[in-house]
This record gives sequence, C-alpha cells and structure tokens, in this order.
Amino acid sequence: MPRTKYHLITYGCQMNKSDSERVATVLDRMGMEETDAEIDADLILINSCSVRQTAEDRIFGKMREFEKLKAKNPKLVIGVTGCLPGRDRDGKIRAKMPAADLYFPIKDLPQLPRWMAELNPEIANIGDVEEDYLRVKPRYAHEKQAYVSIQTGCNKFCTYCVVPFSRGLEKNRPVADILSEIRERTAQGTVEITLLGQTVNSYRAPDLAMFATTNPYKTESGASFAALLWEINQIPEIERIHYTAPHPIHMTDQVIDALALPKHVNYLHLPVQAGSDEVLRRMNRRYTAAQFLEVIRKVRSRVPGIAIGTDIIVGFCGETDAQFEETVALYKAADFDISYTAMYSPRSGTAAYKAFKDDVLRAEKKRRWLVLQDLMEQTVLRKNQEYVGRTVEVLVDGWEHGVASGQSREMKLTRFNATADLRGSTVHVAVKKAFEWMLSGEYVDTIRSS
Repeated sequence: MPRTKYHLITYGCQMNKSDSERVATVLDRMGMEETDAEIDADLILINSCSVRQTAEDRIFGKMREFEKLKAKNPKLVIGVTGCLPGRDRDGKIRAKMPAADLYFPIKDLPQLPRWMAELNPEIANIGDVEEDYLRVKPRYAHEKQAYVSIQTGCNKFCTYCVVPFSRGLEKNRPVADILSEIRERTAQGTVEITLLGQTVNSYRAPDLAMFATTNPYKTESGASFAALLWEINQIPEIERIHYTAPHPIHMTDQVIDALALPKHVNYLHLPVQAGSDEVLRRMNRRYTAAQFLEVIRKVRSRVPGIAIGTDIIVGFCGETDAQFEETVALYKAADFDISYTAMYSPRSGTAAYKAFKDDVLRAEKKRRWLVLQDLMEQTVLRKNQEYVGRTVEVLVDGWEHGVASGQSREMKLTRFNATADLRGSTVHVAVKKAFEWMLSGEYVDTIRSS
C-alpha cells in the first residue's frame, strides 16, 4: 500500500519555522511521506502567521485554492495550526475557512496523530508523541544550523501584538532539555545555534540546579539567560550562537556582558518599534527612547563594532508627523545596520484594537515606511562599505555555479567564487566590494571544513 503523503506550508517567523520542524517529525513518525506537490497530498497543513492582516489574507487565499482540491479529492484533509487558531477565541476566523478539517493551536500538536487517524483510517501508526510539543525532536531543515526554542508565549502584552493570545503566557523550557537538544544536534554536525523566544532574554530557568557551579552568570534570582548563553558556549562543537528576539528591558548588564562570549555572533537584533515616548507608551513597550539608546550605548561599549538590527512599526494609532520624526531621529542616533519596518496593521483581540483608532491613513503609513526604507538603504550601504579591505568569517550555506555564499559573523550576506562546494565550511573571505545587501570578496582559507 502506498504511503499517505503530507504537504506542509509555513508562514511567519523563525519560531513558526522551528515549530514546523516538530510538525514534520510527528507526521514522519506516523509513517507519512512529505511531498512538494499539493495535488499529491493526503494532508495539507498550514502553519499560520497572524502578525499582520496581509499574513492572514495569504492564508485565506490558500484555503480557497484548497477548497477546489478538496472538491476533486474528498479524502483530502486540510489543517491549520499556528497563530491563527491560537488567537481565534470566538471562532470567527475559522468560519472564514470552511474547508479546514483540523484547526488547532501549535501547543496541541501531540493530538495530531489521533485526529488524523480518525479522519483517515488508512493511517495505522499514530506513534508515541510527547505531551509537551516542545519536547518533540525537530526534523531540522539544515545540517549545520539549527533553531532551538527556549521559550514560547509572552507576558509583555504590547498593545499591537497577538502573541500572548495566540501562544499564551511565557513558558520557559528546562535547561536540561535545551542543552540536550543542542548536544544531539552537534553530534549530527550542527555548528550554529539560534535561540528562539518571544522575548528570548527574559528566559528564567525552571531548573536552576542544572547550571554549572562555575557559571559566572548563575544567580538565585531566576533571571538566567546570560547563564544559559555561557553553558552553550562550553559545548566544544558550537561555533556560533545567535538569538532572537530580545526585549530592551531585559538587556541587563549580565546579558550585555554575555554578548562578548567567544561564540556569540557579532550581531544583535533588538526591536525598538518606535522612537516617540508617547507612541512607546501607547504600545506598552515599557521603556523610553532615551533608555533604549542607553542600552545601545552599553552594547557598543562592551562589544565595539557589533552590528545591530531592529524592528520598527510606522503608523501606529495616533502617531503624528512629529512623533514619526522622533523615530527617524532615534534611527539616526542608534545607527542601525539594518531594520525591518512594518506598517501598523490592527489585530482583533489586542488592546490597541479595542482602545485606539487606526487613524493614520495607509498612504501616510506607506510614506513613512519609504522614509525609513530610504534611510536604511543609505545606512546599510555606508556601513557595508566599511568592510571593504577587511577579512570576514563566513559560514557557507550556499554554493551554485561556482559561487559560494553565507553569513558573516555580523550576519551580512557574503559571496565569493569557489571552485569546490564549501557548504557547511567556515571560511575567511577578503571583502573587495560592498553593496546594499551583500558583501563580495575572495576566498582566503578554510577555518573549519564540513
């Protein structure tokens, strides 16, 4: 009998990508086979994003396409997980997707085998699944690089954000589980770890006793993100550690000091969201522009030359022209290496949706987005040009037609000619040219081979 097949679609952030690696593990254990072709699938499962309306609209569009597939193949099972079901308290979102047979928040992943067996009797093996979905071992997409979730959910309740509603309150994984997953990955060749959490640096270990007695960041207070970074630094096979996304109020002196640990990449992504104190107050971000800039000052003092990225929302409820200009001013003062700017999109269920009016016209949001985009492109080009004549360390993750590519320790895409496939190797590259989104150079030598 041919194996039943599944097609998995992932939208959204790195956390969703990591979750999909766990979904794939569960489906593989059930004896199902992955397919790239939607038309061949017995199960189509969407891991959804709900951060903006455009993300939801893409999913609704896909579901309309799948209704046509289901009409041709009545046995087809269609499922939706991720952020949409997580925040759909009244069922209004599901009502827009009548073709969905399965509709569940990601925390309910352990129930998927049972549900599938009920919907498709041809699936005989429902396997054993851990009660906590974060204990499901992911089927990693890359050999050398791995996302490792250390927490899920969030306690911050920024007024624009759906995460506390879609993923629940903050839940931190045990240190033992995190280190076990990382060591298992290094045994299979992984050299770069990206730690994931909604406010990753608020991590508080539920098993403090697992930290080494020699850990210089170990405290009894419970705040233990820096201590976790130190522990991962002690794993010999790890070459690079990165994390996303920290919250400014948890960039303590300990966490800033840990940026200088030898295996941390020379990059920090620290979302600011706005440069106006009034807008930050309405967003419930819990810091001022001056406090954010002080964090940036401390970071650069501890790690001179570190590259810093950020996230910004333009056109938030009530944002005036003058308040937007404060964001522009903060951007220039922080001198970010890169930023990801979004136009505010109301999310039902959030405090901003209930309390504020979305009163900035879309055309004005677009204008503000373009102002920051132009500023970013100018800044990125200027900063990248500073690398010309320098040698950078690159973890190669791409090679095609004699051109290798990968990220430097500053998380800058770097390309160079290579006669051999160097994917998985860490190399030195002498930068010869710099563009807005890329450094170009010449291969110098291999530091560590794949």
